[in-house]
Amino acid sequence: VMEGIFHKKATSLGFVSGMLAGLVVVTPAAGVVQPMGTFFLGIIASIVCYGAIIMKSKLGYDDSLDVFGIHGMAGIVGAIGLTFFQRAPANSMMLQLWYQTEGVLVSIVYAGVVTLILLVLVDKTLGLKLAKEDEMSGMDRSLHGEQGYGMLNPT
Repeated sequence: VMEGIFHKKATSLGFVSGMLAGLVVVTPAAGVVQPMGTFFLGIIASIVCYGAIIMKSKLGYDDSLDVFGIHGMAGIVGAIGLTFFQRAPANSMMLQLWYQTEGVLVSIVYAGVVTLILLVLVDKTLGLKLAKEDEMSGMDRSLHGEQGYGMLNPT
């Protein structure tokens, strides 16, 4: 829908990405949010995820499968947004909002620290980047000796 609005055409990748964002946003809310609440969470997630994917293009960071733009952002929207659509809240709305936000922040810090540790380990052992020639010929060819996708592979 977002592609149709902004680009006057929709792609199958956009369709599947929207479905995935809807599934991700409802996951933390499952069991505590009524169906109409999940509808609104889906609308909010579609806007936020589309914006995150557009920002990826503008900022130029590498997220080839839009993992952060879809899973990360829809998960955050679902985890925090469920506060406003709960069936029978166990806590006050502000207290629940704090709990949900705290959980999201802890998750972001944990994922960031573990990712940084893994990046350092991979860089020290295998390296993070291929030589330009190997990258252009494709990892299938340069690392595995097989024909795959690449800019320099003979046809």
